[in-house]
Amino acid sequence: MTRARTALAVAGAVLLAGGCTVANSGSAAGADTLQIVLPEEPPTLEPCDASLTATGRVVRSNITEPLAEREPETGKLEPKLATGWRQTSPTTWRFTLREGVTFHDGTAFDAKDAAFSVSRTLDSGIECNVDGYVFGDSEVTAKAADGSTLEVTTGKPDPILPLRLSFVEMVPTGTDTGSRVREPVGTGPYRIDTWNQGINLRLARYAGYWGKAPDYAAALYTWRAEGSVRAAMISSGEADIAVGLAPADGAGDHAVEYPNNETSYLRMDAGKPPLDDLRVRRAVNYAIDRKGLVASVFAGLGKPAGQLVPDGVTGYDPDIRAWPHSMKRARALIGEARADGVPVDTKITIIGRNGIYPKAAEAMEAVQHGLREAGLNVEVKMLDVNAWTEYLLRPFPEDAGPTLLQAQHGNQAGDAAFTMEQIYGSKGAQSSYGTPGLDRRIARAERAAGRDRQERFAEALAHQGEEVVRDAVLAHMKGIIALAPRVSYQPNPASGDEMRLAAVHPAD
Repeated sequence: MTRARTALAVAGAVLLAGGCTVANSGSAAGADTLQIVLPEEPPTLEPCDASLTATGRVVRSNITEPLAEREPETGKLEPKLATGWRQTSPTTWRFTLREGVTFHDGTAFDAKDAAFSVSRTLDSGIECNVDGYVFGDSEVTAKAADGSTLEVTTGKPDPILPLRLSFVEMVPTGTDTGSRVREPVGTGPYRIDTWNQGINLRLARYAGYWGKAPDYAAALYTWRAEGSVRAAMISSGEADIAVGLAPADGAGDHAVEYPNNETSYLRMDAGKPPLDDLRVRRAVNYAIDRKGLVASVFAGLGKPAGQLVPDGVTGYDPDIRAWPHSMKRARALIGEARADGVPVDTKITIIGRNGIYPKAAEAMEAVQHGLREAGLNVEVKMLDVNAWTEYLLRPFPEDAGPTLLQAQHGNQAGDAAFTMEQIYGSKGAQSSYGTPGLDRRIARAERAAGRDRQERFAEALAHQGEEVVRDAVLAHMKGIIALAPRVSYQPNPASGDEMRLAAVHPAD
């Protein structure tokens, strides 16, 4: 597997007397440039990895576009580069493509590009995150029926294929199929202008865009790991939008809270001792004080959770509650496992990710404290996004011992299919463990439609939480975004993973 291993370099902040000035922040960018500060630099702008937060919030609907787009506020699938679609057989869908669309290099977008984009995402060998996250092991074939008609065939009936394809960003046929591209060519309202690695990324408005032109002529992204620095950049006028903030970062009246659709959790290496023992995995869950974690570390920006999908997603089961905090039960389970010869003293490493959410390291230290108190040998290793991704996606590092991976999952698509197979399936791209019984339940749910789909996914989630216990789900999260007075933007549940620049306007 070839992975982009671009070094993540973060330019330092320079604090000057009388205010906060951040080196190379682009503060002189001009009134027609929207300035956004992010917690981390994207490791790549590869469109087929746009389901990853760091990449998606820059790429999706800004540089590249899909055939259809789910509106976060309504959950409805709306036309984008396709004007409509219909199912012509149980396994075949036809998409009518929008005419008059061009890529940033001036070439026309047509059905050959659409078919190529689907094939590149699913069959090129790049091992795109979208492939595992959205499609799993689905068999999908795309071909151009004519210049403006795309025909997509699946190996088995798929009632939500148009929704799945909304995660496939369109690229021209000349795009590299052997490796990830750093600076893609798309059809979006913005094109890549300059990328100064470790400093900033500038997007320029694309004059040939098929839709309504966005208000800002350019967008300038910078990255600062410290939330307090990002908040200070808003206060000092050096940035217009800052994301991934915590209450303690000091954004003040500039801060806006919103439900961000993210669920924080710990993925367990359930195939490695001592985590291969169900009692130990249950003990991990009992040992974590979720209410305390939300109240203190998350400063109330969340709600203790027991399942990986939030309310509003097909499959969400309101009867699944967060695990209660019981150190007595945790210690008893560890004691039982120890008595049966389970090597509970084996070192378990929490693999954390800097910047995944505010106070990420503090959250893992709190978890570590609880697990040690329960009788487990736990260490914390915090990594930047590139190194952390090696543990997120298959194939995982072979020399790692048993790990708990700090992760966060946002189901923007609104269907548990985009959670279950990739995260819990035996062969899922982000799955460290699965069972035949859970695989069967996931497969049955994916074939279902309507109310039956809801019930089957709820059953699969309940089975995972009660019998498999592959995770320690922590909380359904809220986010904080800071806005400068000169801009107007209404955050939505998808804002943590994608930020549509066209939705940002100058304030009245």
